[in-house]
Amino acid sequence: MAAATTADHKANPLKSFIAGGFGGICSVLTMHPLDTIKVRLQTMPLPAAGQPPRYKGIVDCTVKTFRAEGLRGFYRGISAPLVGVAPIYAVDFAVYAAGKRLFQTDEQLKLNYTQIFMAGLGSGICSALVAVPTDRIKLLLQTQPLTGPPMYSGMMDTAIKLYRQGGMRSLFKGTCACMLRESPSGVYFVVYEALQDLARRRSPAGNITATSTIFAGGMAGIAFWSLAAPFDLLKSRLQSAPEGTYNQGIRSVFRDLMAREGPKALFRGASPILIRAFPQTAAIFIGVEVANDFLDY
Repeated sequence: MAAATTADHKANPLKSFIAGGFGGICSVLTMHPLDTIKVRLQTMPLPAAGQPPRYKGIVDCTVKTFRAEGLRGFYRGISAPLVGVAPIYAVDFAVYAAGKRLFQTDEQLKLNYTQIFMAGLGSGICSALVAVPTDRIKLLLQTQPLTGPPMYSGMMDTAIKLYRQGGMRSLFKGTCACMLRESPSGVYFVVYEALQDLARRRSPAGNITATSTIFAGGMAGIAFWSLAAPFDLLKSRLQSAPEGTYNQGIRSVFRDLMAREGPKALFRGASPILIRAFPQTAAIFIGVEVANDFLDY
């Protein structure tokens, strides 16, 4: 792999748009099963007094999902992220490249980490706006009851029913929560670029490698999700709740969670998030760097 992201040439938003879309698709195909487990742990109802929780943890949730639904159960709701993830990551990396370009006064200028942080922060906010409807549809498909007739039969059916129920506002429910979740994006890109810079300095040819990309991407994912996990839980609760449950949005979710379950509940589902963070983000950046190399030919 060539040294593609911070050094050597000015950032190209169009190329980054294409590469980001490809990286996002690689990520979904790799990690959707753990996302399903994460969402089910985050959104399971509080058990009645004296009753055990629906899932005791990540292993119990995995076993019960497999017994009840087989392998197909882990991929429930995958159509929404597959369709939506390409534009989400395309926007993410294109805005990141555009942000870097604003700071680059010439082709050879290397950005400092403060500039990378600012470019990454802007990319996270913009990609969140694209991600909201996809996240909402995916959550509803992943968490609908197994007993009785399904409320939603697929991605398009869910989108149509949400629109009929509350228009665009229903589809974009949880926008502020999603933007909060994406707010650590600056840290995400700083960690990735810093580790790739270290790999370049250690390489005789000054290039990054597949191994360095996997490591840098995985560590960037862990850093991001360590900060974003509580916001992700609040977003999941808000987006999967029936209309009218939380009239003040994420603030109502937070108050209800603190009153009923306490601060510890903010990290429910954090185990599958952090387990998937390394391979998921590694897959994104491998896809992005492969696409960058291909587009450079």
